[in-house]
Amino acid sequence: MSERIAYSTKARHEGPKSLASIAWARICRNPLGLFSLGVVGFFLITILASASGLIAQDWDTQYAVSFAPPGLMGAQQEAIPDEVISGTIPPHSGMLDPIEMYGLKDPLQPVLDQLKDQQLQDASLRAQLPILARSPTLFLGADKWGRSVALKVIKGAETSVLVGMASALLATLIGTLLGAFAGYLGSWVDAFIEWLYGVFTAIPYLLLVFAIAAVLQQKGVFTIILILGLTGWTGVYRLIRAEYLKHKVREYVQAAQAIGASDARRMFVHILPNVSHVILVQLSQQVVNFIKAEVILSFLGFGVPVDVVSWGSILNETPNELILGYGWQLMTCGLAMAILVTAFALFTDALRDALDPRMKS
Repeated sequence: MSERIAYSTKARHEGPKSLASIAWARICRNPLGLFSLGVVGFFLITILASASGLIAQDWDTQYAVSFAPPGLMGAQQEAIPDEVISGTIPPHSGMLDPIEMYGLKDPLQPVLDQLKDQQLQDASLRAQLPILARSPTLFLGADKWGRSVALKVIKGAETSVLVGMASALLATLIGTLLGAFAGYLGSWVDAFIEWLYGVFTAIPYLLLVFAIAAVLQQKGVFTIILILGLTGWTGVYRLIRAEYLKHKVREYVQAAQAIGASDARRMFVHILPNVSHVILVQLSQQVVNFIKAEVILSFLGFGVPVDVVSWGSILNETPNELILGYGWQLMTCGLAMAILVTAFALFTDALRDALDPRMKS
């Protein structure tokens, strides 16, 4: 009896727990969710440090020779002279080439000619830069300019994650507002927004994004955020509309109406906090989707401009490097993207379980 009285006294002093404290306690009891949150937090801290100039501010400095391998692989047995890279001396001179011996046509020759032209342009620009002592190896290797792949991937993460988070916020805001108005007001408002939703979902999402990007013909981070945010609200809208249809007929909303609360107050003060868990989960999912969408757009040439580095623009460089046998830039960028996207997806699952009101505390 005394233990029961002590427990009730303790509960009365502590007061009711908030949704945030309950959700945090549930996440702490989920080891996988807590680990994924730590990974996401590490990426965000790294990106903030890059944006503030603490790290990766000199990502475009030529630290090593062209295509310097990772340090664990050791230096290349034969360093490629600058004359070969610039095209003034033909590569493989003095070596027997069976394709040339038998007069066969090299199927890769057009690609190699294109690479040679690009290397000539790179060499002319490189000659205008200050000459530094270049290392034969780097921690995670170097690109064709001799820039550190590790620093380049960190700087690229800054752009990709910024686009993903800003686009997700914009799309979630639009979807929440449209879903709230359609689900609560109904009538012709619901019919019009449903028609608009049908127009956007009738076209495959990526084709719609590509079409808008091709029409605008103006590359930039802000443009990509607008394109993704203004086209990616449909999933959020569908769920929020269903939640508002369900909540607007409940007793607490009818009680608020009985005491004279306005429609706006009932929509955004009474109902919105009760559907916030759906909004947060959708926001987290949208970040993952838009990071991948930015990478695809930049990889295909519709994304960020050439003077801005992102994960998509990095991956755009890798096909030609793979032909030459240099795959460390693709592996580093692909691994960083896979870790972040996987961690964000796992955290989204943990957040969904933590905010689910049907789960026991």
